Amino acid sequence: MGFKVFISADMEGISGVVHSEHTSRSGKEHDYARKLMTSEVNAAIEGALNAGASEIIVNDSHGTMRNILIDQLNPKAKLLTGSPKLLSMMQGIDSTFNAVFFIGYHAKSGTRIGVLDHTISGRVISDIVINGVSVGEVGINAAIAGYFNVPVVLVTGDNSVINEARRLLGDIESVVVKRAVGRYAALCLHPNIVHEKIREAAQRALERLSDFKPFRFNSPVKVEVTFANSGMAEMAELIPGVQRVDGKKVSFMHKDYLIAFKILRAMIYLASTVL
Repeated sequence: MGFKVFISADMEGISGVVHSEHTSRSGKEHDYARKLMTSEVNAAIEGALNAGASEIIVNDSHGTMRNILIDQLNPKAKLLTGSPKLLSMMQGIDSTFNAVFFIGYHAKSGTRIGVLDHTISGRVISDIVINGVSVGEVGINAAIAGYFNVPVVLVTGDNSVINEARRLLGDIESVVVKRAVGRYAALCLHPNIVHEKIREAAQRALERLSDFKPFRFNSPVKVEVTFANSGMAEMAELIPGVQRVDGKKVSFMHKDYLIAFKILRAMIYLASTVL
């Protein structure tokens, strides 16, 4: 029986993507960015298949989560598209998977030099700290995979997110598809080169699967969230168990990471109502 692989695919970490004109549905270059995104996901699928994967689920994890072009996706993979989803970027993950790939990921909010750095919602979140560690989407989502005892084995994106991922997850497979020059600029590799590197890294990741361990936060989980303004913190404080720390920061604790994640998502939705 072959490997079962879960792919969570974002857009900000795709080579050639550097601006909201690429990542926003109203952007003039968004349709082109969708093609670039789909192609990098296909490269990961091909690498997984080369290593013996028998089932691959791709979760479109960017924005509206309706970006990947299904008619151009490798037909040996299934696509989970649309939003909202209860587990957001990790919808569909469960304990039956062997490995997780993060394709096109970006650095967390506040990264000094990272292309389009943010954490979940750039307009709402300044920082998220879990058990004393400032984390972005890599850490938050890797812990969801870890909740189901599944390791993240491959991350692709700019050099900043790869450094972030390695600090948290250790010696994973990774592909730097572009080097960040600033928030809206990067030195990008040609798609053909990127695809080759991703294919090779995906295959290697599954070939050395026994080297990886699931990432988890110790229980109970303490989550501290710093919002963009005090009004957002006020809205988050409406949730029972959430405490105000200062003008823009709230915190809460829970023994179950998955429930903590759902509380976090609920806070972000409430906070977004006062944008």
